[in-house]
Amino acid sequence: MSLKSKLQIESVGMFASFVFYAIVGIVCFGILAMVDFRLIHIGIIGILSLMTAYGLLKNRVWALWVVVALFFIATTFSIYTLYYVFGQNILFNAFLIAYLILTWIFTAYTASKRKILES
Repeated sequence: MSLKSKLQIESVGMFASFVFYAIVGIVCFGILAMVDFRLIHIGIIGILSLMTAYGLLKNRVWALWVVVALFFIATTFSIYTLYYVFGQNILFNAFLIAYLILTWIFTAYTASKRKILES
């Protein structure tokens, strides 16, 4: 029995979105634990990312709304952070730009495939 049938995956793209948001949520909580617990915005992004991952895995209709909210939050956070730290740490900048681009890609994909969530 394949992994796809065990997890009841209908769309590989939606599963990729699930994996992306799950990884982002876990990384956000890791950053929160290692750096500083006062970074509340990182915790909020982590919570919303894990909620989104669950919603996408279970094909919940509300997941699209959380994806859209995360799109605006992640875009604002990433652009603001890049503006103030650009050039200081090239690796951090590269990861932040990759996060920003992947957020846009997975938001666009999830919004275009919203019929999967409604079924």
